[in-house]
Amino acid sequence: MAKEVAGYVKLQVKGGQANPSPPIGPALGSKGLNIMEFCKQFNGRTQDKMGMVLPVVITYYKDKSFEFVIKTPPAPIMLMEAAKVKLGSAEPNRKKVGSVSWDQVKVIAETKMPDLNCFTIESAMKMIAGTARSMGITVSGQAPWDN
Repeated sequence: MAKEVAGYVKLQVKGGQANPSPPIGPALGSKGLNIMEFCKQFNGRTQDKMGMVLPVVITYYKDKSFEFVIKTPPAPIMLMEAAKVKLGSAEPNRKKVGSVSWDQVKVIAETKMPDLNCFTIESAMKMIAGTARSMGITVSGQAPWDN
């Protein structure tokens, strides 16, 4: 017999750095889940992605057990890393803060592909380029599908 799902918790945690302090402790503690067990499992699975912000979806059950799925890093964080900027622009239509190439956009799109709702790498690249534009980051060069 399958376990009965009690709910979901969505968090963004740095890879390999989960600890019982906020936001993890209060989010899991209020549901009655074992916080240290989550931290050990999460840190073990994300040893190779140390310091990267990773979204995690925790499914918890009526018997207080849980499972979690680690997603790929958010596109804005990957774009800020690629453009070497600290923050996006407050006025993206007027003030540009950085620039990325189409090759960098392709690498980010390939990384994000499992979490995006698209089927081709070109459509994934268009989605990442749109995110960059809304952050005030310009995508330099000729788009590969325009050639």
